[in-house]
Amino acid sequence: MHLQEITSKPSRIVIGLMSGTSADGVDAAVVQIEGSGESTRVSLLGFECYPLPPQVKLRILGFGYPSACAVEELCRLNVLLGELFAEAAKMAAHRAGLELKDVDLIGSHGQTVCHLPVQEVCCGYDFHSTLQIGEPCVIAERTGVTTVADFRQRDMAAGGQGAPLAPLADYLLFRSPDHARGMLNIGGIANITVLPKGCGLGDVVAFDTGPGNMVIDHLVALGTSGQQGFDREGAIGASGKVHEPLLAELMTHPFVKKRPPKSAGRAEFGEVFSGDLYERTKSRGLSDQDIIATATAFTATAVHETVARFAPCPIEQLVVSGGGVHNTCLMGHLERLFDPVAVMPLEQLGMSSDAKEAVAFAVLANETLFVNPGNVPQVTGASHAAVLGKIVPGQ
Repeated sequence: MHLQEITSKPSRIVIGLMSGTSADGVDAAVVQIEGSGESTRVSLLGFECYPLPPQVKLRILGFGYPSACAVEELCRLNVLLGELFAEAAKMAAHRAGLELKDVDLIGSHGQTVCHLPVQEVCCGYDFHSTLQIGEPCVIAERTGVTTVADFRQRDMAAGGQGAPLAPLADYLLFRSPDHARGMLNIGGIANITVLPKGCGLGDVVAFDTGPGNMVIDHLVALGTSGQQGFDREGAIGASGKVHEPLLAELMTHPFVKKRPPKSAGRAEFGEVFSGDLYERTKSRGLSDQDIIATATAFTATAVHETVARFAPCPIEQLVVSGGGVHNTCLMGHLERLFDPVAVMPLEQLGMSSDAKEAVAFAVLANETLFVNPGNVPQVTGASHAAVLGKIVPGQ
């Protein structure tokens, strides 16, 4: 379908695809979108998370050590993930009771394998860099649907960090004339968008706060010899005791104190950080339960401290989404730290906590189609608002 035909429709069916830093699976959200920009209205028609094959997850996580990975591996994995993302889109459409011919657009974040937001200088050029794979040409070819992908690069070319990108969708979908909201997403990394009451886009502040589930997950894997990959419902963390001196030590991490714009990834809080933490704490005699309890408190405390330091106004509602919303130990820490602020799952605003980031990339794809900027410059540090993504026409 020609792009002009898609934009002329009163509403569009868009599939948002997302795989996060934990590389557990492809999130696929099927949404109906009316309008664009500040007139955007979204209805969630379906959401599924399709697990990645274990061998694919291991290959992705191997890029936490780029120097050990051959370019041939990156080349193959880019196309393989394109196939897996396309399959996720097909299955999501089917589960929503739709045929692919009913789908107007796909927005794919892809899979981040390297994110280097710190400015570098080489050959007289100043630049930031990032790499998301999951070939959009494969997605468009297998589905026949116009696909928008590679959203982060244009923001980085404009001097930004390429992240976070969810704040525009947060603003379009969740701003309120009555409440100042903090839209907290806890994936591998935790990020928050602060929406002052009655705000305009220029009032939005957003940043990564530090680790989300990433450190907790890796410590659970180490403590269970790989038998478990995450702390289900926060049971392990709840069974341990927070080691206050260790928590205080973790809170000295330079990323926590760094001023926005800022974004984080496995370079800051990945396997190297977690492995070193585990070894150091075991040598002090801490139990696995106490280590995980302290890491859980670290995630929550970093959120609280960075919000206290960098939010432009006090928040009245902390709205939580992402995998961390299912960790009752983590949610308990947030409720205690933010009291009397109301801490609630995104479901209380009428959307699935698990679907939020995939929905955000559906919204960003829709904005790209209408040639609307998708970044928020004061959030990413870009020099200007920019239309994001690369468009691969469908058949």
